[in-house]
Amino acid sequence: QVQLVESGGGLVQAGGSLRISCVASGRTLSSYVMGWFRQAPGKEREFAAAIRWSTGTTTYGDSVKGRFTISRDIAKNTVYLQMNSLKPEDTAVYYCATKYYYRQNYDYWGQGTQVTVSS
Repeated sequence: QVQLVESGGGLVQAGGSLRISCVASGRTLSSYVMGWFRQAPGKEREFAAAIRWSTGTTTYGDSVKGRFTISRDIAKNTVYLQMNSLKPEDTAVYYCATKYYYRQNYDYWGQGTQVTVSS
């Protein structure tokens, strides 16, 4: 079992930046992938970014590529999502999730943190 707790969401103006965090506990993460997803009201959940814990290899969704950066702090068991050049359409609840590296679906999810971008 892995527990995930997100923090750092809030209200920011368009063009601004925000960094959200996710602390993981319960398992050694060396064989896991950590991901960030988001869901806006009335829309399906969307993949934002992922990082392989052991190698630091990253992947991004098309809508955030070039603006968002995922990173991890191994000592703190924490994954970050640095969001720059924010747009009103980035407004969503952002969820941290994790899965064993070879699995297709994410198994563990955090409770989410709200990010609101005002125009």
